[in-house]
Amino acid sequence: MSDTSPAPEPLGLRKLSRLGLAIAVTGALIQLVLAVYYLAMAHSPSPHDLPVGVVGTAEQQAQAQQLEADGEFTVESYADADALQQAIRERNAYGGVAFAGNNPTLYVASAASPSVANLFKAQYTKVYQQQIADQVTSLTAAGKPVPVATVAALTTPPPVTDVVPLPEDDSAGSSLGFVIQALCLGGSIASIALGRLRRLTERSARRGLGHASLLVVYALGSSAVALLAMALFGVGDQADHFTLFWGLALISLAVTASTAAFVALIGPAGSLIGGLYFTVGLIISGSSIAPEMLPRAGHTVGQLLPPGAGATVARDAMYFPDAATGSAFVVLAAYALGGLAVILYCNTAANRTRFTQALLRRSSGGGEVVGSSDA
Repeated sequence: MSDTSPAPEPLGLRKLSRLGLAIAVTGALIQLVLAVYYLAMAHSPSPHDLPVGVVGTAEQQAQAQQLEADGEFTVESYADADALQQAIRERNAYGGVAFAGNNPTLYVASAASPSVANLFKAQYTKVYQQQIADQVTSLTAAGKPVPVATVAALTTPPPVTDVVPLPEDDSAGSSLGFVIQALCLGGSIASIALGRLRRLTERSARRGLGHASLLVVYALGSSAVALLAMALFGVGDQADHFTLFWGLALISLAVTASTAAFVALIGPAGSLIGGLYFTVGLIISGSSIAPEMLPRAGHTVGQLLPPGAGATVARDAMYFPDAATGSAFVVLAAYALGGLAVILYCNTAANRTRFTQALLRRSSGGGEVVGSSDA
């Protein structure tokens, strides 16, 4: 039998115009908010409590402590150059200066942040050459000859040691940001797709276990694929691969499980949380800009989101095996386990509610109730 129901009336031109205008205005407002947010976070990265170290005499250490006056740096004193380098390997300092009389050496870690390492080098070179220039000025003003070594120091770059350098295959240090971006985007899409797949069956404890299991399996596969992609370009060859594999898997599970949990709680609109991870969380994750180079609020919030905690875990596994990453793992585990718990609860609770309703209907003679297959 042919469908004889009347076709819906086409929208009038005026209504279409209003709808189009509303969409355009909404799009423009979203663009404005994101543009302001991105520029506020990253238009001019500058240090905020950036940890640095110093080795030297009491006077030299006191001079270095003056860097803390404007809140840009946090200065820590170390007994010797070896202790300073170990602090850098443990991510307790981004770099520092070890004085040996009048021959200081700058220590940096480009793997922690190329921009911070370059900042240290530029500032150190400027101060170093200014001190040499002051010595020359003092000697010439007193009518004394300038030693050849002093003249050579003006044209010779000061000594710099890169304690944890970036590998040649990742000389710009951008690979980490790309990996985290791919994990977040892929995880968000997978979470939405897997959630729609589970809608084909009724909510139940079995469905909840199935959904949770699929998310775990996807996370493991996602981590393996990420490692394969990195291996194709020689990224992370010297990494702690065991820690890196489980770290990447936990990042993926944190994104997918938490997104799926929001969908289970509030419906399809919950999938927007995955978009927020990608659009809002990545810029403050520390994967491209060192966390201490972000505004303090961005630094704090960023490390409490899966992209930020994930960037810390992945970077340390790749370049800083001596660093303590417990807090970052705790953040990821909270999102992953919390999300899985919500998924299991929503499915189990819904099943119990329908079972109770069915018993009540039967006891009152109303017959069996068949549950719906909502998300």
